[in-house]
Amino acid sequence: MNRLAAILRLTLFLALAGFCFGSTPALSRNSDRGDEIESVRLGDLPPEARATLDLIKQGGPFPYPRKDGSTFGNFEQRLPERPRSYYREYTVPTPGSRDRGARRIVAGSGRTGSVATSGEYYFSHDHYRSFRRIQE
Repeated sequence: MNRLAAILRLTLFLALAGFCFGSTPALSRNSDRGDEIESVRLGDLPPEARATLDLIKQGGPFPYPRKDGSTFGNFEQRLPERPRSYYREYTVPTPGSRDRGARRIVAGSGRTGSVATSGEYYFSHDHYRSFRRIQE
């Protein structure tokens, strides 16, 4: 009987702890992740990323015109939540790669509505698994 009582007390304790600690504010899937994203200085990016950023600001031409400038869906929700078509993706060439490689810059439309002038740029070296905001 003592063992059953101990198990019941432990279960009640865990349930109360889960209730108490579960009610603390946590980041939801819909939260703005802008403060959570690490940054990287422009000068610390690979030269190919700096060249791609220059092309974005100039409006092209891009090495992969069918892919570069296409909508980035942010399905993994690693960037701040924004309306569809807010983000555009661009290839950062990888020397020695036979395909587009894994490196990308994702540009937000920002307040200007244009990726060329928004100043909102994110670099991913691992095909969208992580991002760093580019600080110019």
